[in-house]
Amino acid sequence: MKKIAVLGATGLVGETLIKVLEQRNFPVKQLYPFASERSEGRTVVFKDEEFDVISDIDEFIDDVDLVFGCLDAELSREIIPKFNGKAVVIDNSNAFRMNPEVPLVVPEVNPDAINDHKGLIVNPNCSTIQMVVALGPLHRASKIKRIFAATYQSVSGYGRDAVEELEYENEFLGLHEDINDIDDSPFPFAIGNNLIPHIGEFFENGYTREELKMVDETRKILQDDSILVSATCVRVPVYIGHSEAISVEFEKPLSVAEAEEILSSAAGVKLFKDNKYPMPRDVVGKGEVFVGRLRKDTAFENGLAMWVVADNLLKGAALNAVQIAEML
Repeated sequence: MKKIAVLGATGLVGETLIKVLEQRNFPVKQLYPFASERSEGRTVVFKDEEFDVISDIDEFIDDVDLVFGCLDAELSREIIPKFNGKAVVIDNSNAFRMNPEVPLVVPEVNPDAINDHKGLIVNPNCSTIQMVVALGPLHRASKIKRIFAATYQSVSGYGRDAVEELEYENEFLGLHEDINDIDDSPFPFAIGNNLIPHIGEFFENGYTREELKMVDETRKILQDDSILVSATCVRVPVYIGHSEAISVEFEKPLSVAEAEEILSSAAGVKLFKDNKYPMPRDVVGKGEVFVGRLRKDTAFENGLAMWVVADNLLKGAALNAVQIAEML
């Protein structure tokens, strides 16, 4: 039985993580839900018991075995080092992902990486997780040379404010109104009835932080810096569920039939065949990564194209973290 802290317990990922711990009957002896002072007075429910939200980390820092980090990167850099030598931390932010001393783990793809942890293990980005769950088994069969990906990412990937913004725009704003200048929106433009090809800040090369995460994290997880990755990440007016259109080139030919056989038995993958395909509304509340529209890529001689969808709050965040904890 473990004494567990959830940092950011009142956020979307934190709330989902607590539900996953209960659903999977994780052995929790004591739960410490931590959030900012704005959440003081709130409670979270775990196994029919109410736990007061804690805003002072000193109340439990010396009394926990395992910590789940569901904070933004800035707060993670400030708070998580406080647990060094005290507890194992599984962090969901991007604060430590590219630190060569910190394992970046997707249990279905690189479980052995967990053996090298020094008290801190991190979740990859949500869009990276679902992509490597689909591509990892294929990479083992025939080495990947290049990946081209376009992502269609739901607003919950940003957080509760983004979900509320989409709800507001859907309820109160007409389809044809000029709503590009909305006060207090987490997005640079209206998201209702719109697509925004901009997630994270831009860098000098024209790519965004979200896109470069997919480049760097994919190489680290698959342990191959030679893989070329190009991504375009788009925010879409969907509440939950990230979708990806992926083209991948292999060193050696891999037929559609061979890929289907591999993915049919791959851990964490649900394969759609015969021109059937998953959609975001199909995957909400489900922990698998769904793959459909698997076909020969017309741009690459040794290429395949596919459509990949997953619940970004589950496999893209909370569930992946709990699976890591189960491995521990």
